[in-house]
Amino acid sequence: TLQPKDVELNTAYPATIKGMQDIEIRPKVSGYLTQLLVDEGATVRKGQPLFKIDDVQYRAAVNQAIASVNVVKANINTQKLTVENKKMLHAKQIISDYDLQTAINQLASLEAQLQQAEAALQSARDNLRYCTVTSPGDGVVGVIPYRVGSLVSASSAQPLTTVSSINEMYVYFSMTEKQLLTLTRTQGGVSTALGNMPAVTLKLADGSEFSKSGVVSTVSGVIDPNTGAVQMRATFDNAGHVLRSGGTGSILIPTHAENAIIIPQKATYEIQNKKFVYVLGAGNKVQSREIEVLVQNDGQNYVVSSGLKAGEKIVVDGVNKLKNDMVITPITPQQAAAAEKKAKQALKDGKMPGQD
Repeated sequence: TLQPKDVELNTAYPATIKGMQDIEIRPKVSGYLTQLLVDEGATVRKGQPLFKIDDVQYRAAVNQAIASVNVVKANINTQKLTVENKKMLHAKQIISDYDLQTAINQLASLEAQLQQAEAALQSARDNLRYCTVTSPGDGVVGVIPYRVGSLVSASSAQPLTTVSSINEMYVYFSMTEKQLLTLTRTQGGVSTALGNMPAVTLKLADGSEFSKSGVVSTVSGVIDPNTGAVQMRATFDNAGHVLRSGGTGSILIPTHAENAIIIPQKATYEIQNKKFVYVLGAGNKVQSREIEVLVQNDGQNYVVSSGLKAGEKIVVDGVNKLKNDMVITPITPQQAAAAEKKAKQALKDGKMPGQD
């Protein structure tokens, strides 16, 4: 017998946990690893050294670039003297305009060469600096697939490691296209639906619930054509670093309904994505009736939005055996539980059902 009541339901969605930033650490230069300065799982700060790459060739390149700069500077000083001499001779009309301009142009060319040499020196110094691989941000070090002596480069298939920023975590889950449409239509749009969405709970892989609630912050603008689902993201504060990037769980979205008609999901059956129940009528005859339910559910019960009213009686067990106008002998769920208990006890006592 249907009775209205206030109810709190949690709809569960499988979820994947990721750090706000999962940064792949890759070297900018090639070479052999000489030092691993951190271990897997270590907490690091922005700018903290993580790896050392053999820098012998890069130090040599810096020294060579410095020598090139000095050579060009010396040539410029010599050419400046030449230009001054040419100007004096040109003033006395000993040399032509062409000779003076050629000397000036040679000086300009050498100054351009100096800029090139200084740029090469800066590049060499950068490469030397890149031999110490540092963390681009605060976070936790992931798996390190390389060891001392490994040859690494920017084109290596695997990164040196991953640094995950886990002070706040992104938890990704998916809704079906139908669920999203129902949600947005009832709320008046995606932005309004997100704004009105209650705080959500994260159920962890061990069945426990994360101590802090989260907020659904974004919904993807694209529906996956392969799955027909749209990805959503909730944000959780993770100050205690309980959550780790790559973890799994379930997002629980609560729904509060007042004076709602709640029915077991096993009391329904579907035809072409429409839900039906069998209602008990006069003479104990049953009639199928289409109902509508809220998209939010706890996996065991539905909140009926239309099709049923308080005081009516529905069949909750064996609906797959029924047809319209079939006469049944109705019993309450309590009577059914008592009969089941009696049957189990009879079997335990070695009696066949129906024997005294």
